[in-house]
Amino acid sequence: MAYLVEFSARAAHDLEFLYVEKQAAESHAAARWYNGLEEAVKALESYPHRCPLAPEARRLRRKLRHLLYGKKPHVYRVIYELDEGRQAVWVLTIRHGARQKLKASNLV
Repeated sequence: MAYLVEFSARAAHDLEFLYVEKQAAESHAAARWYNGLEEAVKALESYPHRCPLAPEARRLRRKLRHLLYGKKPHVYRVIYELDEGRQAVWVLTIRHGARQKLKASNLV
């Protein structure tokens, strides 16, 4: 069964920021990278359980998962939660893999 992929306001902002930061409108390579990120997130519709629990999940007491996208050193983390009752994937944030781990205040 397909899951609905929804974005928090923060994740939508993160995605928009990456589009501008990577200059996806001006560069074919950047557009290809950005479109690949969108496709990877879209694939969560079919396979939301394929990604491991995020390292912060235990400390935050939430079942956060993370999808890693890109190649070192340019790896981005798509951090999301599953809502099994609604059959939905709730994308919380998209951040560079080198950034510090999430805190509860980052999820608001």
